[in-house]
Amino acid sequence: MASSIWNWVQRWDDRWTPRFTLKPGGGWIWRSAAVLAHSGDSWFWVGALALVWLFTTGDWHRRAALLAAAVGVQALAVFALKQFIRRPRPEGEWGAIYRNVDPHSFPSGHAARAALLAVMGLGLGPQWFAVLLLIWAPLVSLARVATGVHYLSDVLAGILLGSLMGAGMLALSDWLMRLFPFFF
Repeated sequence: MASSIWNWVQRWDDRWTPRFTLKPGGGWIWRSAAVLAHSGDSWFWVGALALVWLFTTGDWHRRAALLAAAVGVQALAVFALKQFIRRPRPEGEWGAIYRNVDPHSFPSGHAARAALLAVMGLGLGPQWFAVLLLIWAPLVSLARVATGVHYLSDVLAGILLGSLMGAGMLALSDWLMRLFPFFF
């Protein structure tokens, strides 16, 4: 049963993913997709959130701690799923770092992280921050397919996983702040 579902997903991806994939090159559309694809990197978000946490107080200090914790939990969940599912990335030349360090594609960690941050941005505010994340998140997801490092179903699964995890982290945020008050 599971293999027949997986075969259907692969056939669906073989049909639809190429419609969203760009050919690697130096044009501005390709460069923009590459920048967007990297903008969801976990090291970038953890580093930026650590700086916000270190140099702010109040709401932004709390937001940074919650978002960083969520990114960490999300990364562990995606890593575990990738190790269990072990779907190879699409064939391609770009994204050697991803292909060598993380050869598995399902689900997309970048799409999951982007969706998680967007959902949490909605819950934590401020409104301008949430709007920016809601615009950015689907662009990151599409860029992962456009640059050829993910299938379309990888990012759809990542968006679903990240959205659910974002809602879960928001639901647990008061409990986390009580359990680990020194971070908040």
